[in-house]
Amino acid sequence: MILQRGEKAAFLASYKAFFVQQLNWLLEKLYYLKHFSVKLLYRQRGRFAQPITHFALTLLVFLGVYFAPYLESMINSGNNLPSSYLDTQAAALAQTSLYVPRTARTGMRGDIADYVVKRGETLSEIVQKFGVSLDTVIWANRLRSPKSIRAGQRLKIPPVTGIVHRVRSGDTVYSLAKKYRTDAQKIVDFPFNTFADDEAFTLRVGQTLVIPDGIMPSAKPPAAYYARRWPVSAGKATASRFIWPTSGVISQGYSWYHRAIDIANPAAPNILAADSGVVKLVIYSRYGYGRHLVINHGNGYRTLYAHLSRIYVKVGQRVSQGQTLGRMGSTGHSTGTHLHFEIRRGGQRLNPLSFLK
Repeated sequence: MILQRGEKAAFLASYKAFFVQQLNWLLEKLYYLKHFSVKLLYRQRGRFAQPITHFALTLLVFLGVYFAPYLESMINSGNNLPSSYLDTQAAALAQTSLYVPRTARTGMRGDIADYVVKRGETLSEIVQKFGVSLDTVIWANRLRSPKSIRAGQRLKIPPVTGIVHRVRSGDTVYSLAKKYRTDAQKIVDFPFNTFADDEAFTLRVGQTLVIPDGIMPSAKPPAAYYARRWPVSAGKATASRFIWPTSGVISQGYSWYHRAIDIANPAAPNILAADSGVVKLVIYSRYGYGRHLVINHGNGYRTLYAHLSRIYVKVGQRVSQGQTLGRMGSTGHSTGTHLHFEIRRGGQRLNPLSFLK
């Protein structure tokens, strides 16, 4: 039997889709096998835990390095696979340990920069170069005032506005968020922060942790501190065609490492469709976005609703603006009950506040 050109393309697309699906399944099973092995060996006093754990991690890294370019080329190729499948696989990759945040743009960094003050340079000019607040550099270098710098002096410049903290015994993500008056989710979302356990967000004593938007306990909060937790109401109309998808407070805004907004509410209210459209993706996951869904609005825009506790719609269902999609939760990579809300267009994640104000 000879396949026509269109039939051959469809066959190849189905074959590649099956291959990627099986590979993702295999990686997930290896991840669970690693956890099971570590727990079993721990009960045996850890006699062989270290070499076997290292072997398992090395195998995962090898598979990731070997197959990642192929998977990426398939996902980015719009000629071989249907768009609905691309959406599913891109979301699935974002849930795995192979996902590494891309930081190609200038200023996207996770390290503490070492900067030498030039003659005649002021601290205000320095912080403008790095895009952080004045207080951030003062706290990082324990300066008495913005004027207490001199030519030739070396300054530590944190990667974002906030605090750089060296973890001590007893510190947790939640205790540090409370101490520095910020949100725990911001600490977890900063892509260069690492954890001993990515599910429980446990910390290692002595590690350096970036606390985005953190404020020293003795410092007076700036005006931005009060402005960044303003309340919103579900269904409220905006200047654009979108409406607010839920009620609560804006606990985290849009940034280069968090291209979305977080709306927090301990009461876990319903989540509404920001605009009418068709449900293109529904995923129940324990990692990444957790339970989440994507709506295609048919005008080039798509919206994503993540960390839900319940989902009331299914793929292919047409929804109207304001229709209940699910309920707010804390599934996946989450530290508390909130909605992670994204607006996308042409593969780009846009600032939702540009549409919702």
